[in-house]
Amino acid sequence: MIGRLHARNSSKFARIIKRNKTISQINVTPMVDVMLVLLVIFMITAPLLTVGVPINLPKTKAQALPEDQAPLAITINKDEKVFLQETEIDLENLIPRLIAISENKSDTKIFIRADKVLSYGKVIEIMGMINSAGFTKMALVTDFPKPKSKPKLKKK
Repeated sequence: MIGRLHARNSSKFARIIKRNKTISQINVTPMVDVMLVLLVIFMITAPLLTVGVPINLPKTKAQALPEDQAPLAITINKDEKVFLQETEIDLENLIPRLIAISENKSDTKIFIRADKVLSYGKVIEIMGMINSAGFTKMALVTDFPKPKSKPKLKKK
């Protein structure tokens, strides 16, 4: 009788263990759902992050300069309109705004982006204005050429 009582309790205990058994596998479905949502969000927002004044930059083979602080950008489009960062500005207001933004620091880096159809004289005139205001660190921005595809060799 003692043996039967022990056998009944052990089988009851085994049923309880089977019923409450934990699953030792990772369910990846929620993680995949979250990743797909993030992928869609980034695909939609990435093109919106590149805004600015559309200009046609000249090509060059020079490497980009290393940056240690964010420079100010002056853009001159093909219609000779001048932009400070992305805001259009008159030439007579350019120097006072540069001085105000740079907090009168003459070592502020200024990048000048000019459309390639502009005359050399117009770009130099604006650079001269900036230089006469005491700003000495100016650079012209160019566009990097796309690498040419290598010609394929013919197989014999």
